[in-house]
Amino acid sequence: MSSSPAGPVIRVLIVDDDALVRAGLSMILGGAPDLLVVGEGGDGSEVPGLVAGHRPDVVLMDIRMPRVDGLTATERLRATCAPPEVVVLTTFHADAQVLRALRAGAAGFLLKDTPPADLVTAIRKVGAGEPILSPAVTRQLIAHVSDGGAGTRGERARALLAVLSDRERDVALAVGRGRSNAEIAAELYMSVATVKAHVSRVLTKLELNNRVQIALTVHDAGHLI
Repeated sequence: MSSSPAGPVIRVLIVDDDALVRAGLSMILGGAPDLLVVGEGGDGSEVPGLVAGHRPDVVLMDIRMPRVDGLTATERLRATCAPPEVVVLTTFHADAQVLRALRAGAAGFLLKDTPPADLVTAIRKVGAGEPILSPAVTRQLIAHVSDGGAGTRGERARALLAVLSDRERDVALAVGRGRSNAEIAAELYMSVATVKAHVSRVLTKLELNNRVQIALTVHDAGHLI
């Protein structure tokens, strides 16, 4: 495995009902000096205790498990105080449960056959507070997943965006288009620090967890991302 960028060690919890999958992920992540697998679980019901005991920064969460699935575990975890980031593991590109997990606050999703180097890079990004879901993947998900609540969600999203100031709304729309902080700063003629401050205020005002949820809100409101 390639050497890691300078920075703190990212603590990772793996939750999957397949012991072979857990072993493979643990081996892959264990080869990166800046990633530390602090625990493993076989079902979503184990997540609260494992998180309390190991204090991970990132949870790799299988979406399908026998007793408590990854969606339910993600929703419960993200509703707690100062939760770790969650990355959903799935075998499908377009999956209704994946979309629900993202709406619940997951930072993104990875296919179980993701190449090892890409898996490590994704965990590093999430550990640094960056989402790993591109606007193109978001469009693909929403296009392939039937969503019966789209109308009501659209009304709510438009109402949410209406509470933002003009500048905050500009930043939210740019986030929805997948722009980085540096790109938003250049487009809107402001400093990166100001962009970060606007993103933070958007998250607070809209009671969202991360940039993925901002992008989903922008899409729900009828803006293309």
